[in-house]
Amino acid sequence: MASSVVRATVRAVSKRKIQATRAALTLTPSAVQKIKQLLKDKPEHVGVKVGVRTRGCNGLSYTLEYSKSKGDSDEEVVQDGVRVFIEKKAQLTLLGTEMDYVEDKLSSEFVFNNPNIKGTCGCGESFNI
Repeated sequence: MASSVVRATVRAVSKRKIQATRAALTLTPSAVQKIKQLLKDKPEHVGVKVGVRTRGCNGLSYTLEYSKSKGDSDEEVVQDGVRVFIEKKAQLTLLGTEMDYVEDKLSSEFVFNNPNIKGTCGCGESFNI
């Protein structure tokens, strides 16, 4: 059974053009560093897996889990030595998305800056496309 990594928040990005990239998902340097830090203590895991689940007041929510291997239908993103696997159900919702890691005085979390989102709930944990 996979274990949850940390909390994730979604942000709708308005007036941002989707830029063609080779990867379905891009990671900021702070996201890369945090994933490396999280995986350092878990040598049996090779990366993290991003998925979507139906929940929350707006429909969908991202999930993050440690992953020991790439699933058959997962898409793999490798950036700066970090491996992120995207579940099949989440692949279309993540196109053009930037994954960031943000820390402030009250919280620390992964944030998905997604230009495809049409709306989010007030707390930012669920979204619709």
